[in-house]
Amino acid sequence: MPKNYIAIIEKSPNGYGAYLPDLPGCVAAADTEDEVVKLIREAAVLHLDMLRTSGDTIPAPLSKAITVEA
Repeated sequence: MPKNYIAIIEKSPNGYGAYLPDLPGCVAAADTEDEVVKLIREAAVLHLDMLRTSGDTIPAPLSKAITVEA
């Protein structure tokens, strides 16, 4: 059954980066936000497949995100 992991997307002067806090090492970078979203989704699937293949434990999605008005 699929799990929902939080992806953090950050804009930089050179484009966009994304990572999943609950899957260390699962990252993506791209020129556009749409592209980085597509790539981080693909990276998550590949990362989890790699963990399964190697017999490693699949980390539970524990991170949560909120928006804070300041």
